[in-house]
Amino acid sequence: MFYGYYEHTLDEKGRLVIPRKMREEAGNRLYIMKGYDGALSIFKESAFQKLVEEAEKTPFTKSNSRKYLRIQLGSTCEMEVDKQGRIQIPSQLLNRYNITKDVIILGVGNHIEVWSKETYLAYEQSAEDDFEEIAENLETE
Repeated sequence: MFYGYYEHTLDEKGRLVIPRKMREEAGNRLYIMKGYDGALSIFKESAFQKLVEEAEKTPFTKSNSRKYLRIQLGSTCEMEVDKQGRIQIPSQLLNRYNITKDVIILGVGNHIEVWSKETYLAYEQSAEDDFEEIAENLETE
């Protein structure tokens, strides 16, 4: 399980050091894709395979399913963690989702999120305003 909050910077080539605790959980092969609310999502191989299995159950005959699958899986890139614990985030993802040098890395259960620092701080402030109400109204399956 991934958890925690880390402030990091991308180097000039768009490489990001994955925090050590996360690296130990993640393994060497990762999958990065469009996330939600302006973040990129990174999945370890086993979690990505589960995501793909769920996606395969989505009926491609439905318009919203096609849109979701095209955006979600179409944005996916496979990455290897190098010996320094870095990943190379593709420039098209960084540009498309406005992620610049200063980033926030969050552990969010089954995946890691990478946010532009500016975007995340604005999101966090908005979400914290309603945190207790949101927590009270959460439903479990």
